[in-house]
Amino acid sequence: MEGEVHLRHIRQLTSGGENAEAYWAFDGSQLIYQARKPGAECDQIYVLDPESLDTRMVSTGDGRTTCSYFYPSGNEILYSSTHHHNAACPENPDFSMGYVWPVYDTYDVFASNLDGSELRQLTTEDGYDAEATFSPIGDRIVFTSARDGDLELYSMAPDGSDLVRLTDRPGYDGGAFYSPDGSKIIWRASYPEEGPELEDYRRLLSQGLLRPGELEIYIMDADGSNQQQLTQLGGANFAPYWHPSGEKILFSSNHHDPDGRDFEIYMINIDGGGLTRITYAEGFDGFPVFSPDGRHLVFGSNRNNGGTNDTNVFIAEWVETP
Repeated sequence: MEGEVHLRHIRQLTSGGENAEAYWAFDGSQLIYQARKPGAECDQIYVLDPESLDTRMVSTGDGRTTCSYFYPSGNEILYSSTHHHNAACPENPDFSMGYVWPVYDTYDVFASNLDGSELRQLTTEDGYDAEATFSPIGDRIVFTSARDGDLELYSMAPDGSDLVRLTDRPGYDGGAFYSPDGSKIIWRASYPEEGPELEDYRRLLSQGLLRPGELEIYIMDADGSNQQQLTQLGGANFAPYWHPSGEKILFSSNHHDPDGRDFEIYMINIDGGGLTRITYAEGFDGFPVFSPDGRHLVFGSNRNNGGTNDTNVFIAEWVETP
């Protein structure tokens, strides 16, 4: 694609349905992602070999799942699921209220062996618990929870103990990731203003819904201190992920499109400078994730979908200096 000078030898890894949010094992050997395959009612979690394309489902096959991630050891995985409340898929949101995300209060964070065996529940509080990711150090998990009445970030030990609340501002905090050295966290946030905007947010949240609206990227120390806004672009800026150097991040944004329909991948320094556009395929490019060695980038895209609604996972060689 013209203009995509940081990407070389782009290759499609999945085919058909909705496939996204692919994350590398810490040794770079495998990917874990969520997908709603053709004919399936809702998303399940899959592990993929990026070379052979061998794919296997590792979630239970029941309920709806989201937000999968590897343990640093590579032998276990994290994901959120509703299966323990009901084997059926939860109802889709009512889009008559506009574009909204479901934040099902039946989501809890689970861990299992890499093959899906020995499933164990890490969160048990009422309310949404999801978007969990691991520190590369292996000592903490960061996740989003509505347990205290708002969508805030928390960290916990790998067994679900030692809960620490990291954010405390009305609005949505989510999609958090630790830096390569485990010292910092990036995340996306939407903070409605006092008045009708905040009232609308709280009304929807009481119904298990979130209107994403404007999202910006934030950064803080891993203990929740030194919280700073990284982007001030307007529109929806989300899915931040660290460059292996720890000095830059990639994220997806529609700020360049007055209609807000075209999402592209951007890179920015952690001091807020050096904004660079990475993708140029019309439609959706998002969820950029570097391989641990920085040589490859995986991302979700609806390029090459023949006019369907399919979203697939792609891999590219990363060119640091074109």
